[in-house]
Amino acid sequence: MTNDAKLIRITYFVLFALALVAPVIGLYPVFVMKLLCFALFACAFNLLLGFTGLLSFGHAAFFGFAAYITGYCIKSQGLPPEVAILAGTLVAAFIGLVFGLVAIRRQGIYFAMITLALAQMVYFICLQASFTGGEDGLQGVPRGKLLGVLDLSSDTTMYYVVLAVFVVCFLAITRIVTSPYGQVLKMIRENEPRAVSLGYEVDKYKLLAFVLSASLAGLAGSLKTLVMGFATLSDVHWSMSGEVILMSLLGGVGTFFGPVFGAGVVIALQDLLADKVGAWVTVIIGVIFVVCVLAFRKGVVGEVRAYLDRRRARA
Repeated sequence: MTNDAKLIRITYFVLFALALVAPVIGLYPVFVMKLLCFALFACAFNLLLGFTGLLSFGHAAFFGFAAYITGYCIKSQGLPPEVAILAGTLVAAFIGLVFGLVAIRRQGIYFAMITLALAQMVYFICLQASFTGGEDGLQGVPRGKLLGVLDLSSDTTMYYVVLAVFVVCFLAITRIVTSPYGQVLKMIRENEPRAVSLGYEVDKYKLLAFVLSASLAGLAGSLKTLVMGFATLSDVHWSMSGEVILMSLLGGVGTFFGPVFGAGVVIALQDLLADKVGAWVTVIIGVIFVVCVLAFRKGVVGEVRAYLDRRRARA
């Protein structure tokens, strides 16, 4: 194991240890849970953009609709949280399959625009459907008891459940990307015609990546509903797709930790500045994004990784 690999592992270990003690050292659990939910959302999006090379403008559809499904299952149907989360994730996977079958044969801006158009259809369904609450959304969604044992009304208990789900999903994404399937995805990203010439059924690989990304985005939305207690139209609006793109680019697409870092920066700025500057927080985040793109074209984490690679090459 190289020194850089050891450093990365130590960094991950320190961050995990910090996450474990976050409620004890005074960090607000609801804020950290919200950050973890959006970090998972960004990681799901990065699986598609960073490792497959597909830019989707419609990921808010999976995140937001799963949030609605989970909230409806708990509030209106009285289902336990684990069943509601599973329902939201499966619905997101199904929508991802439908979106993928329609869009996957297109590339570049055409693929992005198709996903945006389909996501807008989902937005208007959420606006008009009776079970979503329309413009009011779903409010006062109870957390319930996980497996009938863990009382999620406690912020601390809910925090460790969200942390466990995030860690498992993060490790799963890492395993997917480093597996032979993940190597094929990277080859498709770098040179799709060559992958076709080698006999790979490229559309099937991209479709599976799209469904996996949609499922994880849906899981993030479902958890967000439990954490915050509501699902609103902002969760499924196109601007949410823009936010997750911003998170990924800010941290660094094609990196494992980049989307987590980007989500942390965006959510922290929104929470810290919303009361002070109001709607101007969007302008501030935009300026930071522009500066980051000009100074760190690979994202913050991407530039750090590039620096470590250059140092290793010189050594």
